[in-house]
Amino acid sequence: GNSRIVTSWFPTHERGFSSAVFNSAQYFALAAFTPLMGWILAGWGWQWVFYSMGVVGILLGFFWFAFVSDPATHPMVNRAEIDYIHSGGGLAGQSSGGSEIRLDYVRQMLSSRMLIGVYIGQFGINTITWFFLTWFPTYLVQARGMSILKAGFMASIPALLGFAGGLLGGYTSDWLLRRGSSLTVARKTPIILGMTLSSCIVLANYVTTESLVIAVMSLAFFAKGFGALGWVVVSDTSPKEIVGLSGGIFNFAGNLASVVTPIVIGYILGVTQSFHWALVYVGMMGGLGALSYLLIVGDIRRLELRKTELPVAKP
Repeated sequence: GNSRIVTSWFPTHERGFSSAVFNSAQYFALAAFTPLMGWILAGWGWQWVFYSMGVVGILLGFFWFAFVSDPATHPMVNRAEIDYIHSGGGLAGQSSGGSEIRLDYVRQMLSSRMLIGVYIGQFGINTITWFFLTWFPTYLVQARGMSILKAGFMASIPALLGFAGGLLGGYTSDWLLRRGSSLTVARKTPIILGMTLSSCIVLANYVTTESLVIAVMSLAFFAKGFGALGWVVVSDTSPKEIVGLSGGIFNFAGNLASVVTPIVIGYILGVTQSFHWALVYVGMMGGLGALSYLLIVGDIRRLELRKTELPVAKP
C-alpha cells in the first residue's frame, strides 16, 4: 500500500513530506469535488454522484497500475539514487517477505504497545475525517440552514485548509529531523499538536454566524491535517519483512472509524435531535488520538520481529 511505496521511494528524512502529499491529496479532492457533487446532486440526483465518482476512481486505478512501481525496477532511477534511498533508511528493491506471512508476526505487531498506540491515534484522527466526509454537509444544511448547493461550496473551504495543514505538518516533521531532533520528537510533535488543536471543533457549538462556523471548522480541519502523519509513522515503524501487511492492519484500525463515526453521530442525533453532542464526540476523539501518542506510543522505531518456527499463513 501507500506506506510500502513511501518506504521504498524515500529516505527517512524526506518521508514526512512525501507521505503528507499523498495523504493530503484526499483533502484537495474533497475541496475540488464537494462543490461538483453538490451541483450534480441538485441537478441530476444522488445516483449520478456515484456514477461520476466511480468513473473517476476507475480511471485513476488504471493510471496507478500503469505508472507506479518500485524504484529498483523503474527505468528512470539510477544506481546512485537507489543508494541514496538505502543510506537514508529506505527499502528500495527489498522484498517484503514473499508470499509467506507468519502468524506470529501478526501477533507481535498486535501486542506491540507502540503500534497499539498508533492504531488508537489513527482511529481518533479518522473520526474527524469521517465527520467531514459524511456528516459535515448535513450539519451545514440542517443545523445552519444552508442550501445543498451552498453547503457544497462552503464545505470545500475547510478541506482546502486541511490540505494546507497536511503539507505543513509533513514539512515540519522533516524540518525537525534535519535540525537534529530525534525521530520520535519529529513525528510526535506535529501529531500531538494537530490532534489537540483539532478538538476546537467543539467551539462550533457556541458560535452563531456562518462565517465563524466555517472558520472554526476550517481551523479544526487544518489541525487535523497538520497532525495526520500516521502513515509516516507506519513507514518508520513497520517490520521490513511485512511493510504491506503492517500498513493493512493500520488501515483497518483507522477505517474502523469510517464504520463507527457515522453510526455514533446518527445515534446521537436521533436521541438528542442536535449536533451539539456529536461535535463533542468528534472533539473528544481528537483528544484521544493526542493522548495515545503522548502516553502509549513511546519511542518511534522500526519493530524488529522475533524469528520463530510457528505456522505460516499462505494467501
